[in-house]
Amino acid sequence: MLQQIGVAKVPAAMSELELLKRFEDIGARNQAAQRISFLGGGVYSHYTPTIVDHLISRSEFFTAYTPYQPEISQGTLQAIFEFQTLVCQLTGMDIANASMYDGSTAMAEAVLMAERVTKRSKVIVSSAIHPQYLEVAHTYVQHAGIDLHRAEFDAASGQTPASAFDAIDDGTAAMVIQSPNFFGCIEDVSALAEKAHAAGALLIVTVTEAISFGLLRSPGACGADIVVVEGQSFGVPLSYGGPYVGLFATRDKFARQIPGRLVGEAYDKQGRRGFVLTLATREQHIRREKATSNICTNEGLIALAATIYLETMGRRGVQEVAHQCTQKTHYAAREIEKLEGFSLPFSAPFFNEFVVRAPSEASPLLEKLASKRGVDGGIALSRFDSNRPNDFLVCVTEMNPREDIEKLIQGLSDLTTKTQRHEGT
Repeated sequence: MLQQIGVAKVPAAMSELELLKRFEDIGARNQAAQRISFLGGGVYSHYTPTIVDHLISRSEFFTAYTPYQPEISQGTLQAIFEFQTLVCQLTGMDIANASMYDGSTAMAEAVLMAERVTKRSKVIVSSAIHPQYLEVAHTYVQHAGIDLHRAEFDAASGQTPASAFDAIDDGTAAMVIQSPNFFGCIEDVSALAEKAHAAGALLIVTVTEAISFGLLRSPGACGADIVVVEGQSFGVPLSYGGPYVGLFATRDKFARQIPGRLVGEAYDKQGRRGFVLTLATREQHIRREKATSNICTNEGLIALAATIYLETMGRRGVQEVAHQCTQKTHYAAREIEKLEGFSLPFSAPFFNEFVVRAPSEASPLLEKLASKRGVDGGIALSRFDSNRPNDFLVCVTEMNPREDIEKLIQGLSDLTTKTQRHEGT
């Protein structure tokens, strides 16, 4: 009986052509969500050239293992070396490692490195750093003997002024900032570097939107000692939160304290150039307390994707993307600010993100905007700070044409007007 039922439900055999057509017909019944997105907050929607996916899918890269044996790993090692070179050029630093797990763990590793370099245990972090990055840093240092102190950002400008770090003293290992910060505001990195160096501390600069390098002065040129970056913007899809890639760069004098892998250039007896893992061939160390890092995984394939993206786009391409982002963002900000009841609470210059203060609670407004207009208008900041119920973070990239921005503005205007009418009745 069971066999007869099973046979009755199984369709007749199909050819491959018929089967593919069948799958296409079934797929066509799906209603794809064509959302317009203005989400940012550490993860950004940028165009990825098709060559990126094509090249990283090649078996020699896609299935490659850790390049401990340089004799058979020259391709992978050279790709990592090129990646390190590009990171140095972007950040304005002397040396970069072979990548970290992601931007948040890279920042936490930078805090640990600063403690090793300075032999000091106090670290002051800006409160304008991404809240989740701060949580990761706290997790890292809670058993490392490092005391984290917060420097509050200015409520009017959105920046972290140098005066916020007045608690710095001769026991401070580092000051940690993010620029552009979590609210999209560009920090005065040079002034903060002077503040840190006057006390013998290091300045750690975190960057979550890597495309900003195409427009802003590099952190290295502003006096940063360690620069950590989330490289997701360089050809890596959103992917529900990962995998991403952390960029880590510093001054040459700190080379032996840099965490993770480092690929160097070498020459054989015939003078031919080659590439090898240098200084430390593995991340594992016999004594945990002596290790420069306890992360034993770098994001080799994702770092390769970032390398291909940067080589494909070139300097001018990255600059063009950055210019498009900032031009569209400032247009959106100006238009939203014209809406009745809406304002921009921070006065500092911004790159491609900005905070909007709505006339009502932001969370339900954004939910209606998504459900009724198909527009993800931003991130409600009440998710991170209950004292900001009406504020939300808007991000605009080169992927948002003018008509998308107009839909966002019209949606905010219409939904706010309807809410006010409803409340009035």
